Amino acid sequence: MEIGDIYRAGNSLRNSIRSNSSSLWRNNNMDVFSKSSRDEDDEEALKWAALEKLPTYSRLRKGILTTSKGEASEVDIHNLGLKERRDLLERLVKVAEEDNERFLLKLRNRIDRVGLDLPTIEVRYEHVNVEAEAHMGSRALPSFINFTISMVESLLGFLPIFKSEKQHLNILQDVSGVIKPGRLTLLLGPPSSGKTTLLLTLAGRLGKDLKFSGRVTYNGHGMNEFVPQRTAAYISQHDVHIGEMTVRETLSYSARFQGVGTRYDMLAELSRREKEANIKPDPDIDVYMKAVATEGQETGVVTDYVLKVLGLDICADTMVGDEMLRGISGGQRKRVTTGEMLVGPAGAFFMDEISTGLDSSTTYQIVNSLKQYVHIFKGTNVISLLQPAPETYDLFDDIILLSDGQIVYQGPREDVLEFFESMGFKCPERKGVADFLQEVTSRKDQAQYWARRDQPYRFVTVKEFAEAFQSFHAGKKIGDHLSVPFDKSKSHPAALTTKNYGVKKRELLKASISREYLLMHRNSFVYIFKLVQLCLMALVATTVFLRTKMHHNSVEDGSIYIGALFFAVVMIMFNGMSEQAMTIVKLPVFYKQRDLRFYPAWAYALPSWILKIPITFLEVAVYVAITYYSTGMDPNVGRLFKQFLLLIFVNQMASALFRATAAVGRNMIVANTFGSFALLMLFALGGFVLSRDDIKGWWIWGFWTSPMMYAQNAILVNEFLGKKWRHVLPGSTESLGIEVLKSGAFFTDAYWYWLGLGALIGFIVVFNFLYTVALTYLDPFDKARAVKSEDPQDGTAGEAVEMHQRAKSSSHHSQNMGENQNKKGMILPFEPHSISFNDVMYSVDMPQEMKNQGVVEDKLVLLKGVSGSFRPGVLTALMGVSGAGKTTLMDVLAGRKTGGYIEGDIRISGYPKKQETFARISGYCEQNDIHSPHVTIYESLLYSAWLRLPAEVDSETRKMFIEEVMDLVELAPLRQALVGLPGVNGLSTEQRKRLTIAVELVANPSIIFMDEPTSGLDARAAAIVMRTVRNTVDTGRTVVCTIHQPSIDIFEAFDELFLMKRGGEEIYVGPLGRHSCDLIAYFEAIEGVSKIKDGYNPATWMLEVSSQAQEIALGVDFANIYKNSELYRRNKELIKELSTPVPGSKDLYFPTQYSRSFFTQCVACLWKQRWSYWRNPPYTAVRFLFTLFIALMFGTMFWDLGSKRARPRDLINSMGSMYIAVFFIGVQNAQSVQPVISIERTVFYREKAAGMYSAFPYTFGQVAVEIPYIFCQTIVYCLIVYAMIGFEWTAVKFFWYLFFSFFTMLYFTFYGMMAVGITPNHHIAAIVSSAFYGLWNLFSGFIIPRPRIPIWWRWYYWGSPVAWSLYGLVASQYGDVKDVINAATQETVEAYLRRYFGFRHDFLDVVAVVHVSFALLFGFIFAYSIKAFNFQNR
Repeated sequence: MEIGDIYRAGNSLRNSIRSNSSSLWRNNNMDVFSKSSRDEDDEEALKWAALEKLPTYSRLRKGILTTSKGEASEVDIHNLGLKERRDLLERLVKVAEEDNERFLLKLRNRIDRVGLDLPTIEVRYEHVNVEAEAHMGSRALPSFINFTISMVESLLGFLPIFKSEKQHLNILQDVSGVIKPGRLTLLLGPPSSGKTTLLLTLAGRLGKDLKFSGRVTYNGHGMNEFVPQRTAAYISQHDVHIGEMTVRETLSYSARFQGVGTRYDMLAELSRREKEANIKPDPDIDVYMKAVATEGQETGVVTDYVLKVLGLDICADTMVGDEMLRGISGGQRKRVTTGEMLVGPAGAFFMDEISTGLDSSTTYQIVNSLKQYVHIFKGTNVISLLQPAPETYDLFDDIILLSDGQIVYQGPREDVLEFFESMGFKCPERKGVADFLQEVTSRKDQAQYWARRDQPYRFVTVKEFAEAFQSFHAGKKIGDHLSVPFDKSKSHPAALTTKNYGVKKRELLKASISREYLLMHRNSFVYIFKLVQLCLMALVATTVFLRTKMHHNSVEDGSIYIGALFFAVVMIMFNGMSEQAMTIVKLPVFYKQRDLRFYPAWAYALPSWILKIPITFLEVAVYVAITYYSTGMDPNVGRLFKQFLLLIFVNQMASALFRATAAVGRNMIVANTFGSFALLMLFALGGFVLSRDDIKGWWIWGFWTSPMMYAQNAILVNEFLGKKWRHVLPGSTESLGIEVLKSGAFFTDAYWYWLGLGALIGFIVVFNFLYTVALTYLDPFDKARAVKSEDPQDGTAGEAVEMHQRAKSSSHHSQNMGENQNKKGMILPFEPHSISFNDVMYSVDMPQEMKNQGVVEDKLVLLKGVSGSFRPGVLTALMGVSGAGKTTLMDVLAGRKTGGYIEGDIRISGYPKKQETFARISGYCEQNDIHSPHVTIYESLLYSAWLRLPAEVDSETRKMFIEEVMDLVELAPLRQALVGLPGVNGLSTEQRKRLTIAVELVANPSIIFMDEPTSGLDARAAAIVMRTVRNTVDTGRTVVCTIHQPSIDIFEAFDELFLMKRGGEEIYVGPLGRHSCDLIAYFEAIEGVSKIKDGYNPATWMLEVSSQAQEIALGVDFANIYKNSELYRRNKELIKELSTPVPGSKDLYFPTQYSRSFFTQCVACLWKQRWSYWRNPPYTAVRFLFTLFIALMFGTMFWDLGSKRARPRDLINSMGSMYIAVFFIGVQNAQSVQPVISIERTVFYREKAAGMYSAFPYTFGQVAVEIPYIFCQTIVYCLIVYAMIGFEWTAVKFFWYLFFSFFTMLYFTFYGMMAVGITPNHHIAAIVSSAFYGLWNLFSGFIIPRPRIPIWWRWYYWGSPVAWSLYGLVASQYGDVKDVINAATQETVEAYLRRYFGFRHDFLDVVAVVHVSFALLFGFIFAYSIKAFNFQNR
């Protein structure tokens, strides 16, 4: 079916084009058009004439392209090659900044010449209220208890007597306004003022859990009259992408899914009119417009255009990347999120904080190209920005200022200052207007802007501003506009989309399949790994069940075969488990795209099932080929193929099941728990662990619904009805095969093979259907929540520190620190220290990639002889373009580098620097704020102070000091807030930054390094953080900050500047001066440097004039200029002076390496872990509930089996209960602990580098905190199971049962920890640790007892912990029982155990010792690996 047919089958809109009466795109002012003004050569004219004669449909698929040689040639738009697309864009938009506007105008002119109307959208919102319900105070903290209460609450919620204590929060309060087409609107407001909520409301994407009232209309139409998700695009502030796709692929798939909207219809009408009026368009523009209107292309011109405009063309073929895969930078990822929606045909854009992580020039460029589009094509666009630079702010037409959920101002940008002046507030000269607007409504910052000196200042509330705005002329104008309803007849029929999806079903499916195939190709490692793992397990199984050792002489021989076949089914099933993780990883992207109406759930679900089928064939073929003949299965080739077919369906069923649990569970922990439950049911009721006759009436439904039962029966019937098993044993009437089947209570009829196969097919269909339904109807789990501080904001207004008005002379840094004792944060005395460094060089080994390109040197030099000094009470900014080596220099000085070569002289107060002592007096605030997520702010600080302040400081003083620090960084109101994970829950970025600073401050350091303390913050938050930094410096400490793109007032809060250029050389080291006058004077004195404009940001100017491009243009080297300056000589003098110790001073000396004793370190680490675990219910509570459920499940399943001992099958049943419990609860423990350890380990790296503790106390805390939780888990499990299964109630036997259960759970948990310890992250840990579960399972002594294991594998039985657990549990219960078990041979239970399993009761003491040593071994390896391996490269 041709693409064209898809268009032909178009909707009613398209049919209206053909009926010439009324069309979407016609209007009545058809003027007489001028003939095309281009003088063209004849040949091109002839080609054009030929094109004109084609019918519309074909004409829209052909265009004329000028080749690089200048010849015109006809091209098929649908098959434009990469080179042709590139050439076309080169001609249209060579440099995005310069040519974009010209290009858009050309497009617009073509449309205007034939008088086509373009669709526009006006969005109105009237009296919109949004409210939420939330818990307040400590009840909002997650903890084991709160988790349980919430569960009970949700169960009892529908009873009238039960009232929840949630409180109402108003997010938006009665906001009204209008967003007009053709005007670019900026949405401003302090954090948590409701910006995101407003944008979501306008885009029709508000969450279901929020209460909404009021109305939002597009062109007068309500939200229910069209599809808002496709008419408007909401661009989220979170970047959710598939890491294994490149930037170009991400955007082109997005374009394929979204389709071309009404572009095709518009082009058809445009082309028709041009033909009538005899106008010939510009061929390049013509080809571009046709290409943009063609749907279904793999990569379209529109993708290339958007990549170019967003400046992503340099990284177009780089992977996007995620935490596992290195990819593009954060700023580039942000732009990909924006580009993903720009390639689509939406008419209105709502962009949420699209500038995070971008430098100001890139932001300017992106906003500028959006502005051109909005102005030329009358687009509708609202953008919320955090910290817009003044030049970016000036691009906007309208401003909406939101504060505390109310609109303070909405209208033209030019009038906003007038409005605030009418209220008595004035924006200072050297202050960005955007920053002023965000601060003027805040209680802390308002006072400094009060302009009416004759009247006393009083705080003006947001409500007063909002009311005053109603009577302001801009406010009246909006009110008048809203009072006249929109004339719906004026709405362009193509403006609002009424179709749910952008392209036809077939196209959606094609695009989904090709994307899924691409991802499978990129993830081929996983499939290869699974295949290799399966091969290894098949080889092990082959050598364990080798045919020379497998006989066909007795029922017991048959049961070994049953074990071999059971193992085959289990291996093939477990191989599908990775499907669960891979599905969950991609879910966030799926939810995002589903909600944006890219595709329906089925289009996503089908390919992920269909494309995996060939892999199933391969995996099963490998397994069957290795094991079938070598383990002595029936040699008939028909039976071989029947087994092959059956296992294929088993694998498909397992994959489908895990995909379904992933889609229902939606996050790793829940899905693992669900998945384990599902497996347990399949396993326990599959007829192997517990025979069919012994399943209780109330569980028999489980037996009939277990896919494993059907698989197991089918595979056994297939084998045991074969030729090898047809002989009849003496003294029996039936063939051996039938006897074997009956001994295990399996079915004996041949039709069970086909029945089992049919049932599996049914299950595959059901599970895949469930997967699709879950994807369609379920929403993602926990949304991110902002933290609100509990205190009402009634702090004194005068607290705003006027940073830039302090006199910038160095005289007040007098050496006399005595008068500082009354300053903030000075309750503990500290010695001020200076740091000086001379000719510091830093180099790393040359990367292999560069050597391959012909670089000869062995070392890559990153810092080339840098010199400088940082003094107490002086705030120094370390600046430079990215790649200048700012962070590198800081890491070198702070001693945080883990590799590379450092040369040069670094001194602390004149004495050579020693890292051990230096770590005690210095603090380092990292750029990414790493903290334990499950403790509160106060606890984080208490812990840091406890471990880093010297032992002489008593706990009272320590607590007072923490209070002072919390006041200093303004965290006191948030003391009880949970830290949480960045971007998921807990503190906002700016609160996290302040916590990072506070954690270092409570250590009372003399020298503090800060890496980008203001990145990712809005103006107000940055001001708060800088106020914190300034307060710290004023206590007389030495502070150095690297800083990226500061605003004027942040930049001028610094005293000195250390400016570096690319390649690691310094080009200005010295004071800034008032209003940066010293810096400006220095650079303006250099010949050819342009003068700074009035009111321009000196930081931006300085980076611009000293860039590499400028150096080339002026033909100078700024590093040399600096080295020959007076300034350089003064700095060298100062370094020399600071490099000699002051007479009478002593070198730094501490008697011990850490400030606290080993015992205290252990106690503190345990204390923190205790809180972390208590507050982590998804881990602790879920694990506890899991155990409880499993205990009840086993108890009812194996009800009263413990007391039966009449036949061997009874013993095997009760052994089955132990085997399955040990294995499942153990593996669940090992898996669920891994993510927890992985997160804590990143925190450990930071705390260890800060010299808080050695590795052992940390591992001690981590290991010890598990013990009480596991003990409770064991007690609950043992009490329930022991009683319900009915084992012997003697104290000794119960104690043994408890003992072995406890140590089994313990060593499994420690094994999970150990796996994380020796691997870089928990994803790899899960893969590595799961490799051993299969082996442990095989050698547990249940599937094949020890005496039957071939001698060459028997050593591994003793190496499998699970085997010891089973030995202990079984031998302690039954090893001394003298009851007769086999009436025919008069064999006792004790003798049977010894003969068949090799279990002896007198060996229990050894088994107990081995259990303890397994736990100790795994714990010790974990501790050692944490100490020895550092997976963090700096």
